[in-house]
Amino acid sequence: MTALLQTHNLQAWYGDAQALFGIDFDLAQGELVAIIGANGAGKSTLLKSLTGLVKVQPQSVSWKGQAIGGQHPGSIVRLGLAMVPEGRRLFASLSVEENLLMGTNAQRKGPWNLQRLYKLFPILQEKRRLPATSLSGGQQQMVAIGRALMSNPEVLLCDELSLGLAPVVIREIYDTMPTITGEGMSVVIVEQDVSMAQRVSSRLYCLQEGRVSLQGASGELTREQISQAYFGV
Repeated sequence: MTALLQTHNLQAWYGDAQALFGIDFDLAQGELVAIIGANGAGKSTLLKSLTGLVKVQPQSVSWKGQAIGGQHPGSIVRLGLAMVPEGRRLFASLSVEENLLMGTNAQRKGPWNLQRLYKLFPILQEKRRLPATSLSGGQQQMVAIGRALMSNPEVLLCDELSLGLAPVVIREIYDTMPTITGEGMSVVIVEQDVSMAQRVSSRLYCLQEGRVSLQGASGELTREQISQAYFGV
């Protein structure tokens, strides 16, 4: 499969501290790829590097064969990459619907609009006029996903979707993924729940201390391989 999004020897820094050490990663159209690893492994930094939130070398990130590393985040969203950030980052002063409409600032054409989004997450239509931050954690996560989808991306990058949510809510959110990927959208999920990551993804990367310690088809990797790559023992 031809890579839609790729990194080549990706290195990232926070000041003098290096966070990523030569990451090679690729994503094809329609794939759902999971990234796992312990806290501090570099998972969120990888997503931030892909979306311009962490400055990296131009050639270290490519989109459809074009170097995009270090571009402004707004430019990268307009190219077709959207992120659901860790902690959701909703606008507290805006209603649910106003938060969702923020995603349209990318001005990209595509199948996602309010009507379709409310069909995917009916509870959001019911609560559309309430302040977004007054919703439950799971409902706020739906708003964050919806806001990203409203930009009509080709790639959806999800950072810690299940963090702090009840298992039933996590299942509800992941049950929407086939609908999201059904028309060829690619998805990258950073996930603490290894079993969930393995179940929903086609391929899996494990990071350890800023390096890829394991990668492969999710269904073929053993628990022992993943444990060794995750903990380094």
